[in-house]
Amino acid sequence: MTIINKVFSALLATTAVTAALAVTAPAALAADQKLPTVTMMVGGIDKQIYLPYQLAQDLGFFKKYGVNMVLTTEQEGGIGAEDAMVSGQVDFAGAWYVHTIDFQMHGKDVIDVVQLSGAPGEREMCATGSNITTPADWKGKSVGVTDLGSGTDDLTLYLAARYKLTTQDFNRVGVGAGETLISSLQHNRIVCGMTTQPTVNAITQMNAGYSAIDLATTAGAEKWLGGAWPAAAVLARADWVKAHPQETQDVVNAMVATMRWISTHSAADIADNLPVDFVSNPLSTKAEYVKALTEDKGQFLADGMMPPGGPQKVYDVEKLAGRITAPVNLAETWDPQYVIAANKLEGFSN
Repeated sequence: MTIINKVFSALLATTAVTAALAVTAPAALAADQKLPTVTMMVGGIDKQIYLPYQLAQDLGFFKKYGVNMVLTTEQEGGIGAEDAMVSGQVDFAGAWYVHTIDFQMHGKDVIDVVQLSGAPGEREMCATGSNITTPADWKGKSVGVTDLGSGTDDLTLYLAARYKLTTQDFNRVGVGAGETLISSLQHNRIVCGMTTQPTVNAITQMNAGYSAIDLATTAGAEKWLGGAWPAAAVLARADWVKAHPQETQDVVNAMVATMRWISTHSAADIADNLPVDFVSNPLSTKAEYVKALTEDKGQFLADGMMPPGGPQKVYDVEKLAGRITAPVNLAETWDPQYVIAANKLEGFSN
């Protein structure tokens, strides 16, 4: 079992124990039974890029706004969060906006009901001493992505194209994430690799590499990609949303309240309200987690609204990567009505 798998196992065990304790009090059980239950799978619930989902749970916002939320996380080698949602195994997916485009091309009507981030949350980590400063420096070298055809692969291709590199100019290598990516960097299999926290922090602490390209904040995405690139979101099947408008609104209310909370609190405050194993694990101490979150907190959107031009930017990245194989109506991938209502409920203006 890998380090990351061990962390996931610990997280799931902790969640199960917490849930069991929560229902031991008769009053709490009765209160929960009055609320409709909805389910959401997250694409790696302990990752910093996906922290709003668990934070909403731990702050009590789902219950405050009217739903009993059951959160789960996808496992390495298991079904992806977006696939679990589209197949009806869960009601919602905590996943990247880009999946709405892919599903539409495959005849499945999936919509984004609240946008949590304006950046992928990734950083291009380059080997110490490599002196890589821009994608132009990749020429003649090998660059790591999670898998060929993955989101990090698409972003890598787009970055390269913006610096006039074609797939003939450099080599892309699937190196996974976490310890496998770190090993590839240390053993010179790749000169750079795209990854997220806590792997970014682990690479830095080991002096194995440095952050050369920031796609972890909205400002970074605007610099390197030419615009905000909406990533973490809440996705659902359009038919499910149509049949459950109140539950959808309640979930969006909770997420918008969470995003507002994130925007008005420090990284330390956020860490204090997350499970211990999320912020302190084999890849990161709590202090390191807080430092990294302070740097990358700019990826989160305070109002849950889609950044202007965001869908088109994601489409452009996918098109350049050769992923667009059928017509796409971007207007049908994002429904802002629930976010607008949530902001009005809280007295916020968009």
